Amino acid sequence: MAYNFSWLSVALPLVLGLLLSVVTERALKPTPQAFSKRRIQANSLHLGSWLLLFSLLLMLTQRPWFSMAAVVGVQLFLVVVNNVKVDSLKEPFLLQDFEYFWDMLKHPRLYIPFFGFWRTLLSSAGAIAVISIGLLLEPPLSGSDPHVFWLTTAYLLFISVGLHVYGLRLAFSEPFNPEKDFNQLGQIAFFWVYARALLRSPAIDTRSSPFLVKTEVKTAPVKPEALANLVVVQSESFFDPRPLSPLIKDSLLENYDRIRSQSIGHGRLEVPAWGANTVRTECAFLTGLAPAALGIHAFNPYRYLARNAIPNLAQHMRSQGYQTICIHPYAASFYLRDQVFPKLGFDRFIDIKAFSDADKQGQYTGDAAVADRVTALLNQAATEPGAKPLFIFVITMENHGPLHLEKSDPVVTEQHCHQPLPDDCDDLSVYLSHILNADLMLGQLTTSLSQGSREGVLCWYGDHLPIMPAVYRAMQEVDGRTEYLIWRSGETSPRPQQQDLAVDQLAARLLGSGVSG
Repeated sequence: MAYNFSWLSVALPLVLGLLLSVVTERALKPTPQAFSKRRIQANSLHLGSWLLLFSLLLMLTQRPWFSMAAVVGVQLFLVVVNNVKVDSLKEPFLLQDFEYFWDMLKHPRLYIPFFGFWRTLLSSAGAIAVISIGLLLEPPLSGSDPHVFWLTTAYLLFISVGLHVYGLRLAFSEPFNPEKDFNQLGQIAFFWVYARALLRSPAIDTRSSPFLVKTEVKTAPVKPEALANLVVVQSESFFDPRPLSPLIKDSLLENYDRIRSQSIGHGRLEVPAWGANTVRTECAFLTGLAPAALGIHAFNPYRYLARNAIPNLAQHMRSQGYQTICIHPYAASFYLRDQVFPKLGFDRFIDIKAFSDADKQGQYTGDAAVADRVTALLNQAATEPGAKPLFIFVITMENHGPLHLEKSDPVVTEQHCHQPLPDDCDDLSVYLSHILNADLMLGQLTTSLSQGSREGVLCWYGDHLPIMPAVYRAMQEVDGRTEYLIWRSGETSPRPQQQDLAVDQLAARLLGSGVSG
């Protein structure tokens, strides 16, 4: 059954929906500026986007109330997703994050547990219910003259396009600051401004890269046999948790403490990620570029690097005569690494296919199995006549969350804590179990590098903090920095003072230690 079309039948749900879209934004974390205080172009993008979706659904279904409910439902979903991300990663949901919905289907374990199983189930059920009930209960519009309906919807579309054209004139200047931009623009205009920046596809400014070839500087070539083997480990979620609480014993990281005392460089490391977005830290280390130099590409840099080659550490090491190898015990296609790393200059990429389920420690391939693979590569190169020195870049996975999917080990807590941890700190207990394995890996790698015929250099750093919001609330808030150290076999020079760095400075600091001559 259908009912006759009238302007009122469209105007009521349209006006109500626009009002609800403004009210819904007040539930966002952090709450953006009030609608009345934003620039008119930002509001124009907000209203135009809502009207565009409403008009398209209205044309498709001829059901105005269903169209209104569906658009409001989409906005509510984005509000929930944003708030979950802010709680876990301290950053609003970005335009680039829409890509993760597809990744969530391919790698559900990495995403759904953070969003929440029940939240995912209820969101899916709610979407199905809205679609089913809306289509069943609301009859489609009709009229004696169907042209009136189509002219009306076309007129609404025309208005929405005009609002977008005007809104996209919004003046906006870099640097990109998601928290500030989100607050000033509101969620919808925030998406549009970042989309406009991406569509303009600016090239990354590499003038500050430490790997640019300086033709005016000529140095004598270094003999291959004089080059040290270099292992760099980007240790998943590695940081020193002992300052969190006096309950954690000082003896927790024995190898880390010993090797740091022998290191040629160590300190706190400022990283451009919190809890996830490993590739931001990874890219900053490999390219030596700060987020400001990456511009709009700073939030998912491998999307750009999959299409464009820029100066980087792997390329530099290969030019110095190194064999360049990446080890990452996860799918090579994740974050497009299978496309990015050949462009960066890696000769080989050893991914999850080189490991088995027996290598798992918890949810992912353990650090022990990865350390064994590095040791095997070093031993193999030592027995091959004329073998090149090795540059091995390792991206570990063992300590990747969600930590709450695992059970804590009471033995670990008993050995490494003065007393049981609070009830809401189970994530920390799980984390301690995995970081102990990272500490063992650290010890094994320095031993392997010491036993080779070449000198060995190890650079170790954490990519970001683990996601443990309840732990930080219960114990002590942290500043987001991780740790790094640079160690060289046989080094007997005086130990340096702690030197805190940003991760984009770390590769230059590493090369400054004389790794490649």
